[in-house]
Amino acid sequence: MAGIELIISSICNATICNAVYDNPLTDGHVSQKQTETLLLANEINGKHLKIGTYNNFPLSWIERDENGTVQAYGVAFKIIDILQQKFNFTYEIVIPHRNFEIGGSKPEDSLIGLTNTSKVDMIAAFIPRLVRFRKLVTFSRDLDEGVWMMMLRRPKESAAGSGLLAPFNNFVWYVTLASVLCYGPCICFLTHVRSKLIKNEERPLRLSPSFWFVYSAFIKQSTNLAPEANTTRVLFATWWLFIILLSAFYTANLTAFLTLSKFTLDIETPEDLYKKNYRWVSVEGGSVQYTVKTDEDLYYLNKMVTSGRAEFRTLSPDQEYLPIVKAGAVLVKEMISLEHLMYGDYLTKTREGVEEAKRCTYVVAPKPFMKKPRAFVYPVGSKLKSLFDPTLAYILQSGIIDYLEHKDLPSTTICPLDLQSKDRQLTNSHLMMTYYIMCVGLASGLAVFVVEILVKRYINIKIKPIDKVKLKKFKRSKRSPRYDDSGPPPYESLFVKPKFKDSEKRWKMINGREYYVYEDARGGTRLVPVRTPSAFLYR
Repeated sequence: MAGIELIISSICNATICNAVYDNPLTDGHVSQKQTETLLLANEINGKHLKIGTYNNFPLSWIERDENGTVQAYGVAFKIIDILQQKFNFTYEIVIPHRNFEIGGSKPEDSLIGLTNTSKVDMIAAFIPRLVRFRKLVTFSRDLDEGVWMMMLRRPKESAAGSGLLAPFNNFVWYVTLASVLCYGPCICFLTHVRSKLIKNEERPLRLSPSFWFVYSAFIKQSTNLAPEANTTRVLFATWWLFIILLSAFYTANLTAFLTLSKFTLDIETPEDLYKKNYRWVSVEGGSVQYTVKTDEDLYYLNKMVTSGRAEFRTLSPDQEYLPIVKAGAVLVKEMISLEHLMYGDYLTKTREGVEEAKRCTYVVAPKPFMKKPRAFVYPVGSKLKSLFDPTLAYILQSGIIDYLEHKDLPSTTICPLDLQSKDRQLTNSHLMMTYYIMCVGLASGLAVFVVEILVKRYINIKIKPIDKVKLKKFKRSKRSPRYDDSGPPPYESLFVKPKFKDSEKRWKMINGREYYVYEDARGGTRLVPVRTPSAFLYR
């Protein structure tokens, strides 16, 4: 209080509280407006005013003392105290029946109704300048700009996700899944078209090998397919290049997400309330309710009011809104009120000994719901506007209003969106997708196993016998027609020891050395040195 008096005294000493009319150098230059202002000041001197207000902490609120007398407090009445000291008037407090800004069944229910019917001389409250209000009352000069924000319960994880799917958005994952499912049939189709147009030894790839190639390359595994045609090779190389780039982007984004990710919310703009069908609540009889019903920019939210997804309530004190927000609703209110509400909740949790990481239960969306200039209100044609506005201008320019609004708040942001936590350890929520993959894989393997048992035991499948003549011709052929010397050996052949049979062994003398000649598993001819130290390598 002493700080306020010091600021006021400094302003008055700067000669802006009282105009100087007794200066002989300027007496002849007093304008008609200054003369009228002086006459109005003399007229209001000692007059008793009726001032209306309502509960809107911390800008204005009312309390009753032991005798039942109504006492008004808040930023608005700090300004009224300055005006009272300057113009020497007394006042009494008039409150609306329903604590409304506008609306109600009768004029006494709202501040605008009291002013429009001249039942009060002025309204000491921060009332937004709305178009319909201007037709009913007169506003003082602007005192500040009201910013209505959306407060919601702080989610446990960012809207961008917190697991293995976080690096890409949903659309990228859908496109990737479609690519995995479609590229295999594309390879199968193109190789069949090529085999029809170009006759050579390479056969078209069937659907099953094509699909397993795409899947194995997606998880960076090898394949036993060895295409010879340039068309097929280009198709394979294209898929490999796609997987390399996709893996690089995914790995980089996953690293950045786990170390430098920014916390985001599902609700950032008023449009998100409508698109995601979030339940929200605001003050009954306030400017938000009127704006939603009349303003073209926010009129789409009126559908949510009709459907019951939005509601307007009168609760006092503001702490009664917290259980509603904790239950999942979004609270729309002035930013200054939300800051005091969150700060009070934070202090309460601190006194109760709650852990630091759990004290910020609520968070404010980054973008405003709406912005409107706010001012005091007078009846239409009131002389108080021309008398009080110059002083209100000096108070605003001196920074008193901004100081009064934030003097009980800390200088830092209260419960910011990003808490800047230094603990970057992974939790189960980050690795939940790995658990899902493991469970789905086990369930798929079990399902395939059950299907195999059912097919073998209960479904008779006639298998066409193999022609023995063709089988003998195949065994006698020294080289498979599809064998490619340029390719690597099959993966399973690396761990299979060559099997020698007496019927397959043949002894030859080549360049003066003895060799065993035999056919390997792939149909090729191998030479094994005999009676030399290198022969021990083939045992």
